[in-house]
Amino acid sequence: MKKIRWGILGLGSIAQVFAKSFTFCDYGQLVAISSQDRNKLNQFQNDFKIEDQYCFNNYKDLIKCNDIDIIYLALPNSLHFKWICECIDKEKNVLVEKPALSNVKESQDLIKFLENKFFFLVEGFMYRFHPQINMIIDLIKNHEIGELLSMESYFGSDILTKKNFLGFKLRKKPNEKNRIFNKNLGGGAILDLGCYTTSFSSLIASLKSEFKTINVINKKKEICSTGVDIDSYGELHFDNNFKSKVGASFSKNIGRKSKIYGQKGEIIIEDTWFGSNSIIVKKNNKNEIIKINKIKNIYSMEIDHLSKNLLENKKQIDISGLRLNDIILNTRVLTDWLI
Repeated sequence: MKKIRWGILGLGSIAQVFAKSFTFCDYGQLVAISSQDRNKLNQFQNDFKIEDQYCFNNYKDLIKCNDIDIIYLALPNSLHFKWICECIDKEKNVLVEKPALSNVKESQDLIKFLENKFFFLVEGFMYRFHPQINMIIDLIKNHEIGELLSMESYFGSDILTKKNFLGFKLRKKPNEKNRIFNKNLGGGAILDLGCYTTSFSSLIASLKSEFKTINVINKKKEICSTGVDIDSYGELHFDNNFKSKVGASFSKNIGRKSKIYGQKGEIIIEDTWFGSNSIIVKKNNKNEIIKINKIKNIYSMEIDHLSKNLLENKKQIDISGLRLNDIILNTRVLTDWLI
């Protein structure tokens, strides 16, 4: 069976998770890697049995490699725009880790850059490939909870509190060397986790009716010593009268739950982003619990879906919420939330 050949550009922690997922793939294989850190490159090569000729210390050498069909960009957020453009310029298909862009200016520049160019560009929201999302869409389209009214969606855990040997809780100081606490690298809870909640909110809002604008109001943020937000909340108001409360946190255990409210009931997703629990449909004072079947690996589902699209010569991904217009929209919302 023909497989799509993947390259990974940037070898951080999420690249490790992504690379391991090829073990479960039917349509994609990991062929090449690139990092400016020679130690990471060597370790990755040993871990994933990458041939010498496909281990690149220079990002551009990976992009120019003719034996690669698609590149997964796993660099810090602030570097995404530059390397998306580099890949597209060499006619390479791209999966870019979320968030694809850091601000509205980058989105405007990307639109100009992509004009009259071939591109297959997808933003890496892996949750969108879990079967539970299609279940939720079907429930809504089948009017199980009636007309959509609003929702709330959260993603966060306390990574700043630790216990000492006596059991007392201590607040850790954010380390600017860590990407998620580094403002120059696009760190912060909104860009790292809040992007999931805004993306999902837009997807659900689109099931109510078409919309063009989203305003973010009632914004609340806690900024830490490194200058990034670590606990943030807001309300998204869509011009189709749909509303969504969103939250992202590095300092509070706000979980991964979402609730969608309709005129006839509500849908509760216990684990929106990884699908490790049940979906609950509340209606007429009764609860219907839909068990989520365990999947082999959410990232392998992402890899295989994109690989199949490319094998079928599709010009863009056949799944909503991840295309260029969605990237641009989500970037605008995140920028508004950050202000």
